[in-house]
Amino acid sequence: MGLAMTCLRLPPTLEGEPDPFRIARLVFGIADWRRRHPAEQIVDLGAAWQALHYLLTGDAWEGRGPAADVVCGGRLLTEDGADELGMDVIYLEPERVAAAAEHLAETPFETIAERFDPAAMAAAEVQDAADMDRDRVLAPAYARVTAFFTEAAADRQAVFKVLTAAG
Repeated sequence: MGLAMTCLRLPPTLEGEPDPFRIARLVFGIADWRRRHPAEQIVDLGAAWQALHYLLTGDAWEGRGPAADVVCGGRLLTEDGADELGMDVIYLEPERVAAAAEHLAETPFETIAERFDPAAMAAAEVQDAADMDRDRVLAPAYARVTAFFTEAAADRQAVFKVLTAAG
């Protein structure tokens, strides 16, 4: 069983609360958190998240900003709290969201698609590398995440990335 990623864009302060960890507890501590937010504030990358990160950075987990900030970059809020929330939550502050959005806008999918190599991705231990379809899965995911970050940056929002067990 792998991991799935969902991203939620929110103001950096919620209900008067400026602390990202407390915001995460307020939002993700509720079982039906997805239904409590408009669909346009959410992007679901599913199991394609790590393959997308690899295409952006050339690495399964690391990479240089702002490309790495799109998927794996940010501050892990649940180092000790994943058990409490039942998920890992990564926080990306509005300034880094803006830089990532600019990077995405300047980087067409065809540029990063050159890295698509299922064998190399599998060797780097990218989740589901052998099952990823560049054109049917990763290209639409890239388009969705680009639009999502563009809107988040325009609204000066933070992005919370949630990793949960897939399936």
